[in-house]
Amino acid sequence: MNAHDDIAQVELIMARARAAQKSYEFEAAQDRYDRAAEAAAWAIMEPTRNQELAELAVKTTGLGNVPDKITKNHRKTLGLMRDIKGVQTCGILSDDPDTGITEIARPLGVVGAVVPSTNPAATPANNIINALKCGNAIVVAPSPKGVACCEALLEFIHSEFAKIGLDQDLVQMLPAPGSKAKTQAMMELADRVICTGSQNNVHRAQTCGTPAVAVGAGNVTSIVDETADLVAAAQKITASKTFDNATSCSSENSIVVVDAIYSDFVTALAAEGGALVTDEAAIVEKLWPDGHLNREVIAQDADKMIAALGMAKKVPPNTKFLAVETSGIGADHPLSGEKLSRVAAVYRARDYEEARSIAVRILEYQGAGHSIGIHTAVDQRAIELAQHMPTCRVIVNQAHTFATGGSFTNGMPFSLSMGCGSWGGNSIDDNLHWKHFIQTTKVIREIAPRQPSLEDIFSTYWAASGQ
Repeated sequence: MNAHDDIAQVELIMARARAAQKSYEFEAAQDRYDRAAEAAAWAIMEPTRNQELAELAVKTTGLGNVPDKITKNHRKTLGLMRDIKGVQTCGILSDDPDTGITEIARPLGVVGAVVPSTNPAATPANNIINALKCGNAIVVAPSPKGVACCEALLEFIHSEFAKIGLDQDLVQMLPAPGSKAKTQAMMELADRVICTGSQNNVHRAQTCGTPAVAVGAGNVTSIVDETADLVAAAQKITASKTFDNATSCSSENSIVVVDAIYSDFVTALAAEGGALVTDEAAIVEKLWPDGHLNREVIAQDADKMIAALGMAKKVPPNTKFLAVETSGIGADHPLSGEKLSRVAAVYRARDYEEARSIAVRILEYQGAGHSIGIHTAVDQRAIELAQHMPTCRVIVNQAHTFATGGSFTNGMPFSLSMGCGSWGGNSIDDNLHWKHFIQTTKVIREIAPRQPSLEDIFSTYWAASGQ
């Protein structure tokens, strides 16, 4: 098939999606939207299908591990369904006699979603559920390695659609083999682009000519201060860092530890399976053998990661991840960036003030806007970080990977895509959720005039500065 035929194929898919969406919206009813979202959710959460998707994801992408993929597919989808249960996305949302405005929910139309290989089932499912909940059709562009998993997911969704009489064309994907040209055509023909993945994909989404919601890069730093519960901090950081072999953008990449408790924290971390490594050069040489991350290390199980880094006889047998001492930050110090592996950089700070300074420098190098973690007994420090750091989220005393994208023990929306605000070059600073898949039409009626006098507006200013 030549390039012209490829584009024609995409145009046909988008046309079918648009026709299905028009019918879906024409017959709009909240129950209908809710059933569609529930069908897509059950397609990934049904235990047998969940396991099949998890196994297929690991087999075809080589990233992560099956038990954690199963947990992620279940937990992220269940949390999303909790978040959207009872939420009105159809019909009249508000009718305010004081303003004369009636607000009516409307779909975006056809959503084009670009999704990564790190979560080839959970991320597209999240986007699909949100799109259907709000009356949209959706076309997914998976990464090349994620094609098989996305195909299986859509097969399961279409099977559920058959039970409730929904058009399969509401949920489609770009056919294999994937290409930049196909994805570009999809984005240009969509009504809204949702993009999670590489910064190259994000840039292309944001310059495609279609309004886009894209998310920035992660490079999470967590501070452990002198007031922290060290055992709890070590447990949470280890659980977070090792989950799904560090495929998450919310996995800790750097840990900044205050000097007063450094030795005690290293001991606590070792008890959890975090082995301290002082030979930074040896790790860097093996982790970036040709200037690029070593594929034998990226998102691999601990034993494979340790062997690939030549550390098999140098760390304890219970090692779950490597905590590598370093002090360098920036392009010449790759340990300060995202590593997508069971490797974390560890910085030793004189005191809390220096720890905060180190964290700022890391974020300014990579990961600005995404999130930062702090383990502390002083809540005011979290407030101060939120007031001064280039970040959209400050995660306090939690396992970062489980907390950033929504948790049953915090109030953030469940999501696999975190907006990073202006710091990360994004249009949103929130977790991607249903509100980003809907728009409204307002009916505006005339009301009694509400024009203020100049004195009403400027009296305080005149009193302070003169008229």
